[in-house]
Amino acid sequence: MLHEKQINRRAFLCKSAAVAASVIGFPHVVESSALGRAGSVAPSNRIALGFIGTGGRGRFNMRAFLAEADVQVVAVCDVDASHREKARNEVGLPAEGAYNDFRDLVHRGDIDAVVISTPDHWHVPAAAAAVRAGKDVFCEKPLTLTIGEGRVLCDLVAKYGRVFQTGSQQRSDGGFQLACELVRTGRIGEMKMIKVGLPGSRSIEPQPVMPVPEGFDYDTWLGPAPWKPYTKARCHGRFRHIFDYSGGKFIDWGAHHLDIVQMALGMDGSGPVEVAGRGEFPKEGIYDTAVKYDLRLVYPNGVAVNVSTMHRGGIHFEGTEGWVFVNRGVLEAHPKSLLKEGRLVSYDSHIRNFLNCLKLRKDPIAPAEVGHRSSTVCHLGNIAMLLGRRLRWDPQKERFVDDPAADRMTTRTMRSPWRL
Repeated sequence: MLHEKQINRRAFLCKSAAVAASVIGFPHVVESSALGRAGSVAPSNRIALGFIGTGGRGRFNMRAFLAEADVQVVAVCDVDASHREKARNEVGLPAEGAYNDFRDLVHRGDIDAVVISTPDHWHVPAAAAAVRAGKDVFCEKPLTLTIGEGRVLCDLVAKYGRVFQTGSQQRSDGGFQLACELVRTGRIGEMKMIKVGLPGSRSIEPQPVMPVPEGFDYDTWLGPAPWKPYTKARCHGRFRHIFDYSGGKFIDWGAHHLDIVQMALGMDGSGPVEVAGRGEFPKEGIYDTAVKYDLRLVYPNGVAVNVSTMHRGGIHFEGTEGWVFVNRGVLEAHPKSLLKEGRLVSYDSHIRNFLNCLKLRKDPIAPAEVGHRSSTVCHLGNIAMLLGRRLRWDPQKERFVDDPAADRMTTRTMRSPWRL
């Protein structure tokens, strides 16, 4: 159940909306798909969500949330009209429920929480606006574009007392949880080495400048990023290969697997103290993130993590008494008896965990601080690759040790008029 105050506010808003609809001629009927499973939970007790970013991942998230009986979708937002309309039609919203500008959506009084599935460079600006507007937030990973903006977001979430879940779904998976338990409880002995296999980005030949497609607000899509001419290979699912909008496949998958490393080592509020390695970057075209890399991270407890495109995809924890390997759908260990010693149980889904915590007003399994710290590990790796030297990091001060040049890379200038 939502808090009584929330329920009363919802009832008032619903009644007001119905009156307004009768005055201006809108139909009173709302599709059951927009309200969750029809008839299972009273509308006044459902959690009203707004979705910011309704491309492929955004609609996937929308369907996953609508599988929960206590959810309803009341608004969608996307700068691509085709994405926006597909999402609006899928949940049966009136035209007034679809927005081009997320700032209009977050200020709606009938929304409890927002789900952000935009390109990475929009995660923090959209989340910060939602938090300031009093909304709880579910935001896709990687949570941040820079280390500095992550700290700003975490401070805002704490200041406004919002419930925040980062979309690091592996944290809610039983296999990953069991692997972390085997590490934390010393079942594989003293930790010797962790190997993380991640994919590399891709390169692309130089691209022609193209006209912006009709219905695509490209200037807003760029937002705080530097202005660049439009070409199809820059936008939507391809943005991750470009530093202006993301950090490559390294941060795309690193935000998942290195998050599990942080979890297993008990370093959710900390991070490595040293990072070194090398990366291979495209020599032409608009894609500029690492296509190959090999990095070494050292944590305060002395444990070293080798992250490479050469390793088997997943996470290999090697101890003095055994090892465990985990990836999606894969859990292996030596000796095999280790897998019978842990607790492979059924956990709440990542979305269910968020919704439950929203009602209870407590932190979910991947709060803002966790998402920020896991993203930071990836940013450290990218900075080390770009500078081509060993770096020392202070995870408490969130600064590099005696390296002003590296410190300057923890933030970026945002294109006017966008500010955090």
